[in-house]
Parts: sequence; structure tokens; C-alpha cells
Amino acid sequence: MATALTEFFRRDGSVLDPFEEMRREMMHMFPGRWADMPSLFKGGFVPVLDVRMKDDGLEVTAELPGVTEDDISLEINDDILTLSGEKKSEYKEKTEKGAVLMERSFGSFSRSVRLPFAPDPEKVKAAFKDGVLTVTAPKPEELAKRSRRIAITH
Repeated sequence: MATALTEFFRRDGSVLDPFEEMRREMMHMFPGRWADMPSLFKGGFVPVLDVRMKDDGLEVTAELPGVTEDDISLEINDDILTLSGEKKSEYKEKTEKGAVLMERSFGSFSRSVRLPFAPDPEKVKAAFKDGVLTVTAPKPEELAKRSRRIAITH
């Protein structure tokens, strides 16, 4: 009797969700067009990210309403920044017929972003205030030395 393969495993033993991997690939191929795609597969919470290049480095902001600082994990591996955590359910409202009404999304989340450079992990800083996580990563010195503003003359 054949069984459906519902879980895949990475080399480190963590579970690989094929739909999450497909979503990541689609977001990589078509950035900005698949913001609501995760809800098609999981119906869970997915933080919205902004990534901005600045003269001295990079700034990533993530909207995490209803998430506490203790429920957030941030990791950098070479040029990949991974934000993961869990948005916990705060309440359940019972309707008159006993059904549960839940319009807010909850659950585990994970977002990974490939950065345009591999920052020094010791210099990456993160701050969390009012449901917004801000991560700053300065450019490595070798990149900062190679780039400079060039004046345009007439």
C-alpha cells in the first residue's frame, strides 16, 4: 500500500514544507506580486517586509502586529536573513450556535530574504517597537571602500 509523502526533511533534520518552498520561489521570481499567496496554502500569519538600501548599509523592517519580542527569532547566514516566530492566538469568541469565529490569522511564520551582500553578523542590529521589527546591517568595509559617489560635471 502506497502512502503519500507529506513531510520532507532538510539536511539539518528540520521539516521542509514544499508549499512554503514554492511560495518562496514565486516571491523570488515575482517580487511584490504574491503578498497574499501564503494564505492560499496555510491561512496563517505572514509578516510584511520592506528592504531598503542606504548609503551605509541596509534596513529591513517587518510588521509583526500581535507578536511579542520573545516570540521572534532572527538569524543571518551569509547573505540570507531569516525571520521566524509565532503569532499566538489571544482569544476565541463563541457565537450563539457554538461555532468559533476567528478572522485574525495566527501561527508560526518564517520569511527569508537574500541580501545584496553578506553583512558581518556581529554588526547587525535589531530593534522591536510597537509591533515593528527594524534590522540594520552595515555594508562590509570592503564594499564601502569600493563604492563612492561620483560628481557629474557639465
